[in-house]
Amino acid sequence: MTVSSYFSATYSEARTKFLEACRDCGLPVDNYLNDRAKGAEGEDLYMDVARIGPSDASKLLIISSATHGGEGFCGSGVQVGMLKTGMFKSLPDDTAVLLIHAINPYGFSHIRRVNEDNIDLNRNFLDFSAGLPENPEYAEVHEYLVPDDWDGPARAAADAAIQDYIAKKGIATYQAAVSGGQHIHADGLFFGGFEPSWTNKTLRAVVKKHAGNCAHLALLDFHTGLGPYGHGELIYVGNPKGLPRALSWYGDDVTSPEAGTSTSAIVRGTIDVGICESAPKASHTCVAIEYGTLPILEVLNALRADNWLYLKGDLNSAQGKAIKKQIRDAFYGDADDWKQMIWDRGTSVVGMALKGLQDAK
Repeated sequence: MTVSSYFSATYSEARTKFLEACRDCGLPVDNYLNDRAKGAEGEDLYMDVARIGPSDASKLLIISSATHGGEGFCGSGVQVGMLKTGMFKSLPDDTAVLLIHAINPYGFSHIRRVNEDNIDLNRNFLDFSAGLPENPEYAEVHEYLVPDDWDGPARAAADAAIQDYIAKKGIATYQAAVSGGQHIHADGLFFGGFEPSWTNKTLRAVVKKHAGNCAHLALLDFHTGLGPYGHGELIYVGNPKGLPRALSWYGDDVTSPEAGTSTSAIVRGTIDVGICESAPKASHTCVAIEYGTLPILEVLNALRADNWLYLKGDLNSAQGKAIKKQIRDAFYGDADDWKQMIWDRGTSVVGMALKGLQDAK
């Protein structure tokens, strides 16, 4: 089989390939139904979970896809390929692998970054009882992000205002204001929610079941949309105390938003928080693999367009279909060379993670 054959064109196809690959490997799969939404084809939506290795292993590697919905084409392809090629047939002693396919099945199916409630799940893993984090900079640009029209004077005025903001404050400040996460506008971009989402609750239960007693846990969460085309940036997330361990496992190209070395802005409420809290006895080494697709402003404009479409547009119009292609291209480099780069980097990093866990004491 070719590397490209591991990847899919839709959520339904990706899920079918994942389930078939698990079946061929003799792996049972736990299927968690999201009963709050349906897919783009009217299909049921599932977070599917398969474990490879001993049930009592003290070391666990979690490999997850589709935290940001439409970014799932990438991670799903790697998950399917690793099963198809038998990558996990010989694991180190006392080590298991947990594959979580489609953390956000709604976004995967509808090719959206957000879930069924317009929530960015990597901004949703918070202690909501402690109050919500503020992002006053987002409030400054919100009205420009969601103009009344997408191809008329309101859009033109909004774009001009954004360019003026960037000219005055810089692209990095604009990116941080937009993507840092906000809990003000439920109809806005990078909305973190007002309460835990279905994914939040489900993922915590999955990790508690499989890693509640682990001594060492590693996370590799697959993402797309930031950085150079096809390059897999390793972004350390989680407690800063674990950064030296991540550097020892993966090398000096591990980046950190807090240190200012990453293409990602600093964000709060990422999924690693829920994962780590659900495995309290373990050391945690959590990394997001971020693959580039298009330049950052093109990606942010695609997200603006998609948000506008679901608020004010018509999905079935020519404009709506063009926007859906735009957002798909921002998430998925649907080309053979891109898929090969994703595969080569992804499998290499998984090997490093397993070696790191093997050496963990």
